[in-house]
Amino acid sequence: MAETIKLDILSDPICPWCYIGKAHLDQALAQVPDHPFMIEWHPFQLNPDMPEGGMDRRAYLEGKFGGKDGAVRAYAPVVEHAEKAGLKIQFEKMQRTPNTLDAHRLIHWAGIEGRQTAAVSALFKAYFEEGRDIGDHEVLADIADAIEMDAAVILRLLASDSDRDEIRARDAHSRKMGVNSVPTFIVAGKHAVPGAQPPDLWVKVIEELKEQISA
Repeated sequence: MAETIKLDILSDPICPWCYIGKAHLDQALAQVPDHPFMIEWHPFQLNPDMPEGGMDRRAYLEGKFGGKDGAVRAYAPVVEHAEKAGLKIQFEKMQRTPNTLDAHRLIHWAGIEGRQTAAVSALFKAYFEEGRDIGDHEVLADIADAIEMDAAVILRLLASDSDRDEIRARDAHSRKMGVNSVPTFIVAGKHAVPGAQPPDLWVKVIEELKEQISA
């Protein structure tokens, strides 16, 4: 299909609903391989005030949800939807909640090399399946290496302030535009689709777009 339609995705690599939302979208794209989407990922930090080195995950959850019981209740639907999407989130392996600014910088640099979705996939896997600290520069360089980027260059960039202000500015711009939760999918620059929508909704959207293109 010659004509493409932009699908902008606002997401954070530590957001479980973003992980689930991507899995749902991937299932729909696999069902309709001639989809018209050209996908770009955009930064949105769930915790923009997180300390640079992140924090202990248990302390973070108890602070956010008012104790262990609140955290368990909040995550019950996540576990249920993740399993339905064919995902296994290894909560017991996750020791730290990172600041994701550097992970967003990696996604940005991966986009320049045409590896953005690969970077997003690798970050989700590292965090949710392997319990790795994706705020750690060595971990990020290892992820870069795994998707055929130059780990030494990435380490050098991470040690600098390169693109930090740009990521923060893009995040702030999205909030100003009214985005207050992720994932948020924006179709063709005008239709916002919030949340982890089921695959059949995406299939319907794709089919409608294909009809409009061929009309």
